[in-house]
Amino acid sequence: MEDRLPIAADPAGAHHMPVLLSQVLNGLAVRPSAWMIDCTTGGGGHTEALLTRSAPDGRVLGIDADPAAIRRVSVRLADSIASQRLVLHHGDFARLEETASAYAFAPVDGVLLDLGVSSFQLQTSERGFSFSQPGPLDMRFDPAQPLSAADIVNDWEERDLADIIFRYGEEPQSRRIARYLVKHRPFATTAQLAEAIEQAVGGRRGSRLHPATRTFQALRIVVNQELAQIEGVLPQALNLLKPGGRLAVISFHSLEDRIVKHWMQNEARTYVPDPARLHGGYNRQPTLRILTKKPVVPDEGEVSRNPRSRSAKLRVAEKLPPI
Repeated sequence: MEDRLPIAADPAGAHHMPVLLSQVLNGLAVRPSAWMIDCTTGGGGHTEALLTRSAPDGRVLGIDADPAAIRRVSVRLADSIASQRLVLHHGDFARLEETASAYAFAPVDGVLLDLGVSSFQLQTSERGFSFSQPGPLDMRFDPAQPLSAADIVNDWEERDLADIIFRYGEEPQSRRIARYLVKHRPFATTAQLAEAIEQAVGGRRGSRLHPATRTFQALRIVVNQELAQIEGVLPQALNLLKPGGRLAVISFHSLEDRIVKHWMQNEARTYVPDPARLHGGYNRQPTLRILTKKPVVPDEGEVSRNPRSRSAKLRVAEKLPPI
């Protein structure tokens, strides 16, 4: 039976709707007394649900690169912090093992990664993630990190700009866009950049997708080194899990999902190709059992309630015990 947990609300009044909530809880098999790590605590929706399901004495370590997210969740879940059931840490999940060790939070029963941008970041114009409202061209999860989207758009060479738009945005008109941006820069706001991209490609031409969508995705990925961080955190999550512990990852675009899918498949194999060998690879003990042969996606009801969930894909795997 599907869980019906309350939608998390931000103290300022905005609503946060955690994506694939019941599927995450069931996939992680959260039980009382479980120790869980939420690597992307965001608005706190998944974090709160993990605390509720692991009650009365389960514990959660919540991590987020965005200091505003940590402040927000510390207010919403102050009682759980006071009871020492919730520990919050400001930092990126690329240092997951180091962070868990600092809080003596290992081994654990489950690890959750909810990738991408939170609703709060999209709705906060001054963070510069969305072109639906004007804001500074920023896109940093952690405002203290040095590189912003403005630095890339205004300073990078045309070739490099085109390459990242094509690679990370999967934008077929990347070279045309880069050429136009270099010719008309500098850009200070998201609205200016979105308008320039629209002019570069000749408008929407009947497409539902805004012409700037893929370029904004590419810039955000590069600013926050998202794909490299995903590649780095997955082995760390596996190391932190108890045998039988589970890892759940929610991705929002094909580049993220491809990394997660291939890594899980590789860890589940008993035979691994070895690029150093000319004629094969080697046998080894698999470390994971994949629980989602196909990614779990939201149903029509969830998409209707929360359009942001439309592109979400959930993959779950269980750590195997050593033989």
